[in-house]
Amino acid sequence: MFDRRRPDPTLGVFETILVLDGRPVELDAHLARLEASLAELFPGQDRPSLDVQVERGPYAHLSTGTSTGNGGGALRIAVVPGEDGELEARIEQREVPLGDFLSLFGSRPTTAKMSLHSFTLAGGLGAHKWADRSLLDEAQAGLPAQALPLIVDADGTVLEASRANVFAVCSGVLVTPPADGRILPGVTRMRVLEIAAELGIDVREIDLRGDDLLTAEEVFLTGSVRGVEVVQALDGAELSRHGEITARIAAELRGAWAGAKFG
Repeated sequence: MFDRRRPDPTLGVFETILVLDGRPVELDAHLARLEASLAELFPGQDRPSLDVQVERGPYAHLSTGTSTGNGGGALRIAVVPGEDGELEARIEQREVPLGDFLSLFGSRPTTAKMSLHSFTLAGGLGAHKWADRSLLDEAQAGLPAQALPLIVDADGTVLEASRANVFAVCSGVLVTPPADGRILPGVTRMRVLEIAAELGIDVREIDLRGDDLLTAEEVFLTGSVRGVEVVQALDGAELSRHGEITARIAAELRGAWAGAKFG
């Protein structure tokens, strides 16, 4: 019996990939992360040919609608053990509301009132994107629509939000929790670190605590569908919203994804 405070690994792992103009964004990076999880969680088992299955498309109907206002799309790729024990890939195409693209295609990151609420989980969720979301659903229950659980370790160390990585600007330095096995090494997190370095922004992967977020000049989240989201409150306390570094990074990320620099 698995610990109910941990995800059930027998339900498998998954990836969610943004689709822009019929093209899955950061596809190679997402598939590489999924393959790494499968190799660690299901060693010695034959794995499905994910790249072949994803390329079967087409995804032309899943466009962002930046000119038409029709919204956008995403792919959800889940790999689960079947009844015979073999790994099965399940690929779904999903429409995404236009509002979820405001952080990508607005002139600035989304201005929706995104807030975080601390949720203590010893050791965090780990480095895999678990298909079992029951623990996160429990943490989300009762929170407002524009609020997310912020997973913190037993010692108060900030780890990640339920569906995004966390960044803060502290004294002009961009900081984010290290990918030390307690958090999902986000694909957009990786891209933002690269973008920040290219922009000459001082970047550090170090431990953060709630007090660091409360005193930071900027706090934002990164995810594969919504891009960059500004955080305006933590546990009911308003956060600073200066946003200059956040805005620069969001603009570069929009350009990279829309310009198909990364496949």
